[in-house]
Amino acid sequence: MIQINRKDILWNYGATFLKIASAALLLPFILRMMPAETVGIWSVFTTITAFAALLDFGFGPSFTRNITYVFSGVKNLRINGFEIVEEKDHPIDYSLLKGVIQAMQWFYSRMAIVLFLLLVTLGTYYIHTLLQNYKGDHREVYMAWIILCSINTYNLYSLYYDSLLQGKGLIKRSKQIVVVGQSIYLMIATFLIMAGYGLIAIVSAQASSVMIIRWLSYKTFFTLDIKQKLEITTSRSKVEVLKAIYPNAIKIGLTSLGGFMVQRSAIIIGSLYLTLEELASYGITMQLIAIISTSAGIYTATYQPKIAQLMVKNDKSTIKEVYLKGQFILVMTYIAGGLAFLFLGDWALNLIGSKTHLLSTNLAVLALVLSLEQTNLMIAGGILLLKNEVPFLKASLISGFSILLGLLVSFQIFDAGLLTILLISIIVDVSYQAWKWPWEVKKELNITIKDITNIITNI
Repeated sequence: MIQINRKDILWNYGATFLKIASAALLLPFILRMMPAETVGIWSVFTTITAFAALLDFGFGPSFTRNITYVFSGVKNLRINGFEIVEEKDHPIDYSLLKGVIQAMQWFYSRMAIVLFLLLVTLGTYYIHTLLQNYKGDHREVYMAWIILCSINTYNLYSLYYDSLLQGKGLIKRSKQIVVVGQSIYLMIATFLIMAGYGLIAIVSAQASSVMIIRWLSYKTFFTLDIKQKLEITTSRSKVEVLKAIYPNAIKIGLTSLGGFMVQRSAIIIGSLYLTLEELASYGITMQLIAIISTSAGIYTATYQPKIAQLMVKNDKSTIKEVYLKGQFILVMTYIAGGLAFLFLGDWALNLIGSKTHLLSTNLAVLALVLSLEQTNLMIAGGILLLKNEVPFLKASLISGFSILLGLLVSFQIFDAGLLTILLISIIVDVSYQAWKWPWEVKKELNITIKDITNIITNI
């Protein structure tokens, strides 16, 4: 039985803070030591890293969910839905577990090759185009780019370790590993930035962090007991495992592509029309808001493996309680974090002598609104996904392409700026997705006004 408690939540807060806020913790050094143009290049690098994660193509959440099913006692994986496990004592099917692990290794090795080829060809051409108006050291950018290509390839290849730890319910241990890795990243990056290595410092620190996290993850999951049981077990066919997983995984991947276009297309397209200084302000603002966003969703994210197990047990009342607590924390975090960001953000940057500033207050408020509705719909979507179904594929793709088209038309014809970037995303989301999937969760869990008031009173 997967057990999630307060320690898991607290470690998740700590790990997520370091993982997401690491960029913010480095800001005093980055903004002080690097010109705005270089900060703009760094924002592009972070977006390309986010793009690299798309080649997971939805298999990560699907693998995690099915690892949870295996450790919950299911004997067979299904394309849609899952087996209901009635008995309390459920032996683990190590044959099925071994098949899932081999399927993950097979998939991620192929995706890593695809990513590497894309980065060294199209990615390098994009960076070359971007540097045409860059006044800084081009060699530094290219060296940093080579390291970025290498570490992103390795990170994708070894991504299945995340699914193993999360799926087994090792939340606290996995977050402790992230804390160690991110702490090392911060120390190395700070030292190298202060030594004047610029972009190379950041990507080198990322490389060190990823390798340490992966090594510790391997040692944590593959205990002597599990290794011995896997060695003497005949594996289920990885082809059968992939057949059961890939239909929904592909849907999730396409949904992620739509989400990427919603969240990241502004940086990619904007880099071709906006100045690097404007891009730097937008990038820094969105990174700081991402800290609020991720912190707001930590409670529900921590309980994802437990919710998946509760789905298998058909215990919707407990799922409802977890979801509503998560919603309360979501709103309170955005109120507190948003006010602190608006009133103290620029003051803090001026205090450290930053060469890059945040967006204006009006634009920052719009960015917070956009982030809130996107975080809320992602949480709702995550709950619906645990039914092993993907109902929002078409809507996500339509939203993504609508935003992409809107941005292209706005920049090409109307000479649009940052205000248009934010407004287009908000209008497209609010027109359907922002309300549709939270409403579906409300119906699925039969949430009433009384449920909401009870949760608030209890908290």
